[in-house]
Amino acid sequence: MFTETTLLHTNGSAAPLGKIAEIATGHAFRTRLHTRPDGNLSVVQMKDLTDDNRVDPTGLSRIEHTPVKPHQLVRPGDLLFRSRGQTHTAALVTQDLGAAIAAAPLLRIRPREGVLPAYLAWFINLPATRARLASRAVGTALRMIRKQSLAELAVIVPPLERQQAIVELADLATEEQRLMARLADKRRRYMDGILIQAALESQ
Repeated sequence: MFTETTLLHTNGSAAPLGKIAEIATGHAFRTRLHTRPDGNLSVVQMKDLTDDNRVDPTGLSRIEHTPVKPHQLVRPGDLLFRSRGQTHTAALVTQDLGAAIAAAPLLRIRPREGVLPAYLAWFINLPATRARLASRAVGTALRMIRKQSLAELAVIVPPLERQQAIVELADLATEEQRLMARLADKRRRYMDGILIQAALESQ
């Protein structure tokens, strides 16, 4: 296993993202979306990506659109990358969204055989990886990662068994952080109750 420090110094042991995944730009709509509840196509936008890097399907806009090719549709296992803004992270698509496409400025990343989507999402979202991508961002107010810059990102690709183990450990670490945060909140509430009681008793 490697640390973020070793990640920053990785060279020949990594493969460019563009070689291990298909990267496609989101659909660029020339005008504002004209939504229709009975539309034949859903559109995944930046607003539909959650803080914990998942896709929330509950608020997807639906439009009436000419048929698109099957490979252009968002599939489970795809990653949707925030190419514009202050945060450049990838959200993992974990469920079937039906007939749905990604809208620009999202970039759709589809891992090729031999790369677990969850592992790739974990790798891209590492602070060290995000720092490397941020160094390649262009623009001032709205920082943007170009498709070519993302394709050139060096990604460490261990065997599938190691990828799975890393994903499982990362999930456990995330769950631990969530539980610790809940415990800290309960402790604070408990202490607040004690202090309020002490204040009342002093009157």
